[in-house]
Amino acid sequence: MSMKTTDLCDQYPEKIRIVDPTYASFGKKKSFFGPISTVRVKDDNVLVRNALETIPAGNVLVVDGMASKNCALLGGNLAEIAAERELAGIIVNGYIRDRLEVCEADVGVMALGTIPLKSKKEGKGETDIALEFGNTEWNPGDYVYVDEDGIIVSSEKLEL
Repeated sequence: MSMKTTDLCDQYPEKIRIVDPTYASFGKKKSFFGPISTVRVKDDNVLVRNALETIPAGNVLVVDGMASKNCALLGGNLAEIAAERELAGIIVNGYIRDRLEVCEADVGVMALGTIPLKSKKEGKGETDIALEFGNTEWNPGDYVYVDEDGIIVSSEKLEL
C-alpha cells in the first residue's frame, strides 16, 4: 500500500507534523510508512542493532544520533537485518556507511549522509523514548510516512 505525503498533507493538515527536508533516501524502498520505534544514541550503534533485531515487522526505527558527524550508525549489515525482518524503514538523524549495500537492501532508509567510519560498540543510549529533531517530535507508537516529497509524522494512523 502506497501513501503519498502530499495527499496526506492535503487531507489532514491539522494532524501532521512535517520533518525538516534535510534527509536523503538511501534504501531500496523510496516510500514507506509505519508505527515508530525509537532509539537515542551518540556514536554507538549497539542499541540500533538490538532494536532492528527486536521491534515488530512493519515498524519504522527512528534513530536520534544527535546529527553527530563522528561516525556511521547504520551500514549494510544492519540494513539487511531490517530488510530480512520486514521492517518498513529506518530514519537516522545521523550518518550511514556502506552506501551501495544500504541502497540494495529492501528497506527504506533516510539519513543525513554518509561517512566511512564505524561506530563504537558500548551499548550506551536510550530506547522507546520521545525524541525531538528535524523540527518534529517523534513518539513511540506515532506513525511516520516517507516518500520522495518528504517525511511527515502523525499521532494516529492516517487513511486515504
